[in-house]
Amino acid sequence: MQTENNQNLFVAEFKKYKSEADFVAFKTVSEKSRDYTVRNGKPDQFYESNDSGLLIEVMKNGHIGYGATSEFTSEGINHAFKKAMAMTTAAEKNSVFKFTEAIRPPSKGSYETLRSRKLDQLSLGEVYDFLKKTSLALKTNDKIISATSDVMLIETTQNYLSSAGAEFTQDFDIIVNSMQATARDGAETQTRSLHGGRGNCLQAGAEYFNLDKALQECEQISREVLELLTADNCPSETCDVILAPDQMLLQIHESIGHPLELDRILGDERNFAGWSFVEAADFGKLQYGSKMMNVVFDPTVAHELASYKFDEAGNPAHKKYLIKDGILQAGLGSLESQMRSNLSGVANSRSSSWNRAPIDRMANINLESGDKTLEQMIASVERGVIMFSNKSWSIDDYRRKFQFGCEYGRLIENGKLTKILKNPNYRGVTVPFWNSLSALSNTTETYGSPYCGKGEPSQVIRVGHASPYALFKNIEVFGGG
Repeated sequence: MQTENNQNLFVAEFKKYKSEADFVAFKTVSEKSRDYTVRNGKPDQFYESNDSGLLIEVMKNGHIGYGATSEFTSEGINHAFKKAMAMTTAAEKNSVFKFTEAIRPPSKGSYETLRSRKLDQLSLGEVYDFLKKTSLALKTNDKIISATSDVMLIETTQNYLSSAGAEFTQDFDIIVNSMQATARDGAETQTRSLHGGRGNCLQAGAEYFNLDKALQECEQISREVLELLTADNCPSETCDVILAPDQMLLQIHESIGHPLELDRILGDERNFAGWSFVEAADFGKLQYGSKMMNVVFDPTVAHELASYKFDEAGNPAHKKYLIKDGILQAGLGSLESQMRSNLSGVANSRSSSWNRAPIDRMANINLESGDKTLEQMIASVERGVIMFSNKSWSIDDYRRKFQFGCEYGRLIENGKLTKILKNPNYRGVTVPFWNSLSALSNTTETYGSPYCGKGEPSQVIRVGHASPYALFKNIEVFGGG
């Protein structure tokens, strides 16, 4: 789709249709994905795909419609435009809200992943060598029955034109690299992975593939999975909990990100992915967490997975506080949701590809750091558990009650790390849990997930989360089987 002929057709067809409705936007998306897995030093899965298409958005009489096509011809575009126009007519018959063109700003510019070597310059041989060596490095003992190294390489280009005058391109290189070891001794089986199986998820180029660093990570994973085979089960009690940043990514995602999506608060998602305990009246008032809790929406961070310059309505992306000093400030709502709810939102109108309409989605949701070292936090705990790397999660439809399980834990007794613990789990209720936050480390780590699901029809999208280590007081912990 990114050939010169197709680009010329894209521009010519847009000019043909841009005056046929109150507002018209054309967006192309072209994505190349490569997913390679090596297990126990041998190729396991090598998969490549290419996907491209066009999304057309129109607004007529205050109602929005969409049409999409992968047939990049005048006939295919005409068919998609007619579908978009038909949707506006259908929406007008059952009107919920009438929009104005103010929700589609005339943004211009470009965005490109910060990188020194583009992913399209990376050969299959280079990738396979990295995966084979890291897979073999994980298998340090015969008790390790499965040692897997995996990488997804994703190259995505967006082009956007609108009748309001918007014109921008965005070019992303994305890497998702995971490593995992499973060990067995008799009836006991344990798994340890790089950051809960999500691995390193970031925007970067081919320079990411630093074998020395990866081998150090492999050494830690293989050592810890063997330790888990003889570890004690996590005790069942109420005590302090320190969560590592690679567990905080899920805690932030599930108990902050999703409940703050304005379309959930408006009720749009209730029949598919759930509602939210947050109400419109809570903004500016709700003490969501302790005073040290500061959470930002920030799609401007270099290398974080969901960074961009514009959302898919052309809204410029800026850092914004969602929670400041523990008080709820703003929601995760696009310009449409902001207009409907009269609430403060962000630039987060996002879709999974060319064949889905953009909806309210997370991007980079980050918990800001505190003023303690991790050693100081551990020393302050009389009895507690530090937990690393998510392996299970459950949260109710209103995002109130949750339960998370982690891969690896350490008992803290009288300010010191003692026993290794297997199957560490904890549970809580969102607002009381975040109000129990009592310390944050002075450094953060950045992670992400390529698999955030939402919407009907379903959309799977990429999100980023950065967090320090976080200490919570008086949390219910328990072991598992």
